[in-house]
Amino acid sequence: MDLLISRGPAPVRSLTRQLAVPAGNLKEAGVEIRELARYEVRSEALEQCLSAIHEFVAYVRSNEPGALRYEVWQESEHPTRFVHIFIWRDAEANRIHGESAADKKFAGILYPNCLAPVEFIEYKQIDANATFRRVK
Repeated sequence: MDLLISRGPAPVRSLTRQLAVPAGNLKEAGVEIRELARYEVRSEALEQCLSAIHEFVAYVRSNEPGALRYEVWQESEHPTRFVHIFIWRDAEANRIHGESAADKKFAGILYPNCLAPVEFIEYKQIDANATFRRVK
């Protein structure tokens, strides 16, 4: 994956990453997509970003059935650091999410307050506890 590494505020764009590999190589149609997004915000923007996170996740919960899992975790020792955990039903659900006005609004608040560009990492699931099914 091609990631932009820089200092200072991150560029404003969709929180859903731009694909660094051709879509055909990423996932076949109908296959779930699992990703993490990691970032750190400026301490003076923490409350604004927390508010934007809550508003955005409420939107995803109510409007995006293709978002099978969308969680945001805040680091305990460094509360300006966050991880978003996504499971998309398929590439189409990921596309719909990334093209939404809510995603663009969220990115417009978050990205200027990030210390560096958001890092997106795609994962394949190896195993899980009883809460999430095992995927082969």
